[in-house]
Amino acid sequence: MRDKIMNRWSTYEPFYVSFNGYKVADIVITSHALSRWTERVETEQGGIEHICSFLWDKMKNEKIQPYYANEKDVYLIDEDLVMVAEFVEMKEETDIAGNPLHKMIVVTFLGRVSQDIQLRDLKAYYSWLRHSRRMTLVKHGRKRK
Repeated sequence: MRDKIMNRWSTYEPFYVSFNGYKVADIVITSHALSRWTERVETEQGGIEHICSFLWDKMKNEKIQPYYANEKDVYLIDEDLVMVAEFVEMKEETDIAGNPLHKMIVVTFLGRVSQDIQLRDLKAYYSWLRHSRRMTLVKHGRKRK
């Protein structure tokens, strides 16, 4: 998803948005993120174009912040929606100064903090998920024996 507005007037560089130390020029939505969007965020409005334009606008308006200061995987949109994203350097794409441009790959949407209280502490949430899955595996292991 590329925008038509340039970073500066009268230049011929590809458009990008500076975000968290990256120069994001493209957004990619995985199929998992698309399914999570319809399940956990908006059921009536979906589609890759809608999600990309939503994220593009939020990045331009600086409404996306890192969830934790040290980690660069989990982000909070409008202080409510939790998103997991990765950044990949784009091949043969640079800005006018020769710096690399990046592609933001949205891995998943975890949900809204206002709706799911467990998302307020992601480390505890992931710990709980691992424990519950481990206990499920242990129960199934007991049944087979």
